[in-house]
Amino acid sequence: MDKPIRVTLEELAEEGYREFNKSLTPGKENILGVRLPALRKLAKQLVKEDWRGYLKEAKDDSMEEVMLQGMVIGYCNAEIEEILSLARAFIPKIDCWPVCDSFCGGLKITKKHMERMWEFIQPYLASDKEYELRFGVVMLLYYLQPEYASLAFAHFDQIKHEGYYVKMAVAWVLSMYYVQLPELTMEYLKYNALDKFTYNKTLQKIVESLKVDPETKLRIKAMKRK
Repeated sequence: MDKPIRVTLEELAEEGYREFNKSLTPGKENILGVRLPALRKLAKQLVKEDWRGYLKEAKDDSMEEVMLQGMVIGYCNAEIEEILSLARAFIPKIDCWPVCDSFCGGLKITKKHMERMWEFIQPYLASDKEYELRFGVVMLLYYLQPEYASLAFAHFDQIKHEGYYVKMAVAWVLSMYYVQLPELTMEYLKYNALDKFTYNKTLQKIVESLKVDPETKLRIKAMKRK
């Protein structure tokens, strides 16, 4: 890069988008206001250069640069074990849902190494830290297949964390399981150990899906816990 990353990020920042992002992440102050497509473009540029050197020197003083680091890890051309090592070092930096979800979305190498990544995320699915646990839950979006469904549902039943962003992640991912595997997921929803908030939020997200027909939505609404 011809200029420091921070300078580049500040040039890409938009005040209006910064305020919008702040409204979505209450309490988060170190937001510059850089849009995701611009961050992805910058990450793709960095992986063509000395990306390992960048990751060693990267600063954590803005949400966007932390997101950028996660994107570089996702885009870099490296073996799975190196990527998992980088991910292991990165995950403690996750302190808000945009960083978590953008990082998970970028780990597309998961599709080539399903079993290895499944093994990798297990400790995070049992973590007592809100964003480590959210990371594990959101990574389950790569596992919306029948052979993983019962394992994922068992994890959801075991999660007792009170963190809002954990509960919302479970509701989101479960709603996606319903979209992909409606019969299996319905059986789980009839007999589950979810807390009332997470269960009802799951139903709400299923109802909000454009992929669920109106008649089914009525049945789902009727399942709400009072």
